[in-house]
Amino acid sequence: MKKVLVTGGTGLVGKALEAVIKEQSPEDEQWFFAGSKDADLTNLAATQALFAQEKPTHVIHLAAMVGGLFHNMNNNLDFLRKNLLINDNVLQTAYEQGCVKVVSCLSTCIFPDKTSYPIDETMVHNGPPHHSNYGYSYAKRLIDVQNHAYHDKDGRLFTSVIPCNIFGPHDNFKPEVSHVIPGMIYRMHQLVTEKTDVPERDKVFTVFGSGMPLRQFVYSLDLAELMIWVLRNYESVEPIILSADEVQEVSIFEVAQAVAKAFNFNGRLVCDTSKSDGQYKKTASNAKLRSLLPDYAFTDFETAINASVKWYKENYDQARK
Repeated sequence: MKKVLVTGGTGLVGKALEAVIKEQSPEDEQWFFAGSKDADLTNLAATQALFAQEKPTHVIHLAAMVGGLFHNMNNNLDFLRKNLLINDNVLQTAYEQGCVKVVSCLSTCIFPDKTSYPIDETMVHNGPPHHSNYGYSYAKRLIDVQNHAYHDKDGRLFTSVIPCNIFGPHDNFKPEVSHVIPGMIYRMHQLVTEKTDVPERDKVFTVFGSGMPLRQFVYSLDLAELMIWVLRNYESVEPIILSADEVQEVSIFEVAQAVAKAFNFNGRLVCDTSKSDGQYKKTASNAKLRSLLPDYAFTDFETAINASVKWYKENYDQARK
């Protein structure tokens, strides 16, 4: 019987994993989704106590201090220190307690700022990350370094996945820390529900930045399915990119259009070019994934946006905002 511990199990990806596992109902696996109320993973003793209690054989490590572009830019030291603590506590405790496999979640934002595209798994350490989020990026890169060190020491299979930008139900919609899609969903909901005499066609939704940067997005339920596949079937310490295909890349303005459509918003979309764009593109190749899972069908972007907006409206009172 596999006992799977999910750190960060109450967040965006953790909730998606829980939904998929509930649907699959595997008979040979027990899953425990740990949230911050279960253990402060910046504290080694608390981390050890969680592992001693749950006795996992496998770990999916999602817990992290995360945030969008503007939150990262202002807090690089905190992002570096807290994530270094969390990652070392989780990985070393998993190692000491004999866990067979750990799958940690990285991010495409950890790749070098100056690079060729599309980026792939071999390029993680080829140069400095973008200056806006170097604290988070270096902490995440060191997971890959540490995974290799455990593997070199005694062959332990600690590996990592690199998803592109994730969105879906149970996202963090708090405007000061949210990523682009939940941030837009939060602000669009505020705009369409505000009590005002202004007719909707005269309302203006602001897109932060030029709207031109390109991004790949992955729906959280798709990512959950792929991470479960990695846990069960991927037998390499080398990271694997879990990303939608390159042709599914969209501009930030196209994201705003999809969100507006999901809300049936009939006003105007205006770009505020005084706001930072961050990296223009971060195109990632999923060739390794496609070589192993050639037929996996990602959820259509507009369908996933509609589902995310529907979830936010229906769960407005409980959503993180």
